[in-house]
Amino acid sequence: MHSSFMPPRQVKIGDAAAFVGSTPRAIRHYHEIGLLPEPERGGDDRRRYGYEDMIRLLWIRKMADAGIALDDIRDASTPGTASAGADSADGAGADSADGIAGILERLEETLAEREAELRRQRTAVQRMRTEGSRMGLLSDFVTDRLKSLPEGSLRQADLDSLLVTERIFGPLGAAVQATRFVVLATHPTLREDSDRIDDAEEALDDSVAVDDPRVVQVAVERHAFENALHAVIEESGLGKDDDALFDAWDTLHPAAADDGEDETDLSSGRREADSMSAFEAIGKMPYDFSPARLRCMELAEDLSAQDSPGT
Repeated sequence: MHSSFMPPRQVKIGDAAAFVGSTPRAIRHYHEIGLLPEPERGGDDRRRYGYEDMIRLLWIRKMADAGIALDDIRDASTPGTASAGADSADGAGADSADGIAGILERLEETLAEREAELRRQRTAVQRMRTEGSRMGLLSDFVTDRLKSLPEGSLRQADLDSLLVTERIFGPLGAAVQATRFVVLATHPTLREDSDRIDDAEEALDDSVAVDDPRVVQVAVERHAFENALHAVIEESGLGKDDDALFDAWDTLHPAAADDGEDETDLSSGRREADSMSAFEAIGKMPYDFSPARLRCMELAEDLSAQDSPGT
């Protein structure tokens, strides 16, 4: 160093922050939480930082950049000495309950979890870009069922319905429901009939009484349509594909298959871990259905039950 240059014995907080790559606000916070002893103030009532303080600030900055929480740095180090800062960095904190080694072990576990979550998020983003922003948010098990469809043949309402079904019944339930939309997307006549009946059900608003003749009429039309849709599913072989879905799911999730659940039960072990039962969903997922429309749905279900063998 040039003989005419004399380094300062102490520096103000702004210079200290600039040197270590921090901010005065951060350093004040260190003082507040007991991580860095507050130095004496000069005649101008400003803090002055010496060599020991700067060493400790550098260690704090390095450890914080590594992801160690400030409270852990404080608890695992001996406050007030430069050697404590060095000890904290190499895992020899004298007054630590676990020591820096324990903190680093927990931090590594946390970072591994974050890394796994980032990989999951990146995979989801890549799927959204590949499959489309909406369909890509559904699970692979569902989108694989829809890949044979022409681009743009699925409607937003179809994807909305699959999203809700997957939330309640999991990927298997949504994959089975996807069969319906595969048929509608590939059979224009059925799609037209579906739209017509959907509109008729929408028209059963609060102004329509539950005993209005239109309620029964629409229920009969819905029942006839569902029978026609089911017939196409069976004739096209999609029904057998649905059966194969259960086998594929059991192969991917053998634990669920060992639970002894009925294959038709989509509301139990086949759901995602954080999903809910259909019963729970009734009180949490709002549907603005009028009493007349609800009655129409009940009548359609009754008609379907009458068609079932043994009824």
